[in-house]
Amino acid sequence: MGIQTIGVVGCGLMGAGIVETCARAGYRVTVRELDDAILAAGLARVHNSLDRAVQRGKLDADTRSATAGRISGTTRLEDLSGADLVIEAAAENMALKQEIFSQLDRLCPPHTILASNTSSLSVTAMGAATRRPAQVIGLHFFNPVPVMPLLEIVRALLTSDETLAVSQAFGAALGKTTIVAKDTPGFIVNLLLVPFLLDSIRAFESGKATREDIDTGVRLGLGHPMGPLTLADFVGLDTTLFVSDAMYEEFKDPRYAAPPLLRRMVTAGRLGRKSGGGFYDYS
Repeated sequence: MGIQTIGVVGCGLMGAGIVETCARAGYRVTVRELDDAILAAGLARVHNSLDRAVQRGKLDADTRSATAGRISGTTRLEDLSGADLVIEAAAENMALKQEIFSQLDRLCPPHTILASNTSSLSVTAMGAATRRPAQVIGLHFFNPVPVMPLLEIVRALLTSDETLAVSQAFGAALGKTTIVAKDTPGFIVNLLLVPFLLDSIRAFESGKATREDIDTGVRLGLGHPMGPLTLADFVGLDTTLFVSDAMYEEFKDPRYAAPPLLRRMVTAGRLGRKSGGGFYDYS
C-alpha cells in the first residue's frame, strides 16, 4: 500500500525539515507539538524555510503556497490517527519514544507504518512497545532535511519486507537516495562518522594541530565539504556526545568513548552553531 497522508511528531529542527520535505513532495502532512507556542515556532520555521527557497529561486510563489496549504498543525496526538505513515521526530530519549509509539499504536489503524527519525537508538526497542513491530521502521533524515539527498532506512529485527518496500518507495517519492541499515547503534553513517569526529576532537585536544589546520587538511586532503570540527559544530556537540555515549554503551569500544574536551564543552553550554559557539565562534 502506498503512502498518502503523513503525521509527524515534533516540529523542532529535524521535524520541521521533514514536514517541509514531505509537503513539497505533494503529501498532506499534520505535525503535532506539545503546546501552541512550540507548534507556532515550529510552523514558523517551516514557512521561513519555504520563503528562503522562493528567494533563492528553488520554489516559485504558487508552489510555495500550495506546499504551505498541505501542512496543518495540532497539539493532539489523536489528530495523527488518520495518517498512513507517522514519523516520530521527538527528543532522543528511549522512554519518551516508546511512550509515543505505544500511544500511536493504539490510535492508528492497522495499516499505519510507524517510523522514527532516531540517529542512534534501537528501532527494535521502539517496535516492542507496539502490537505492530512488523510495521515499525527507522527513517533517519539528515540536516538540513530539504537539502540533504540521503535517507537512511533502518530495518528493525521484525520489520516486514512490505514495510521496507513501502518506505523505500516513499524515500524515492521525496527525491531522496535511500540506503538500508541493520538496527545497530549508529546504523551506517554515524557508525563511521562518530569515530572520525571523536578522533578529530582528540587530535585538537592533544595539541597535534590547530582546529583550522585539522579542518583544512580534511577539506582539501580528503575532499570533504567541511572539516570535522566545523561539522561537529553544525551537528551540535550535545548531539555528538549523545550519539557517542549511546554507541559506547552498546559496543564498549574505546573508539566511541567521548573525549573529555567534548564533555566539558557540552557542560559549559558550547554546543556549536545553535548556541553561538563550539569549536568556533558564531556570535
